[in-house]
Amino acid sequence: MTYPDLAQKVVLITGGARGLGAAAAKAFLAEGCKVAIVDISGETLAQTAAGLGAGADRLITVTADVSKEEDVQRYVAETVAAFGTVDVFFNNAGIEGKVAPIVDQKTEDFDRVMAINVRGCWLGLKHVLPLMYAKKSGSVINTSSIGGLVAGPMPVSPYVTSKFAIHGMTRVVANEAAAYQVRVNSVHPSPVNTQMMRSLEQGAGASQEAIASAIPLGRYAESEDIANMVLFLASEKSSFVTGSQFRVDGGMLS
Repeated sequence: MTYPDLAQKVVLITGGARGLGAAAAKAFLAEGCKVAIVDISGETLAQTAAGLGAGADRLITVTADVSKEEDVQRYVAETVAAFGTVDVFFNNAGIEGKVAPIVDQKTEDFDRVMAINVRGCWLGLKHVLPLMYAKKSGSVINTSSIGGLVAGPMPVSPYVTSKFAIHGMTRVVANEAAAYQVRVNSVHPSPVNTQMMRSLEQGAGASQEAIASAIPLGRYAESEDIANMVLFLASEKSSFVTGSQFRVDGGMLS
């Protein structure tokens, strides 16, 4: 156990069925936390939960569309019904959208990316923060991207727009939440070795090796690399950290 203060904390994770969310769920369970994982795919959630191997007293799953307010209210309510509160919120759900120049992007595809990545993040904050405010404690970690700090060469304007929005949202909400002793930070990964990057590689017609060559450490991040940063930001080791952006990028933006 790396962070003893996390034991018995209640952690809510959106986008928890795979990738960063699933890796974070595994890491938090290893720290002795109680975890709720949320995803739009009930089947994938069930498979992930089975692989995590925790009992219902420590792990629940909630099938929900994070872009719908009634679903967000329900995933919060089900977490509270199971575990009593939310101590840590990994606000992680997101999609990559399509790889195409802006002139070839469809408005409906832009709207879908913004609905999940931005409205989903905003709704999560809106409905989780009151629980944290009431007890004057809590940590929120929003998933942005290095694409929320700089615009790279890949033509993914809806995705980049959404991740810059999460960056800004994190900073303004951190200022609001500080009065309640609640911390809000964002993580900004470089390419991570997940299905999302397989989709982006295919859309860009680029290999993993070619994209990784732009990363000084010479490889993609693994989901566990991001989960390790999320654990730190959830723990009391980061108790004086809020409104900050944490790159996990292998030196890509150095």
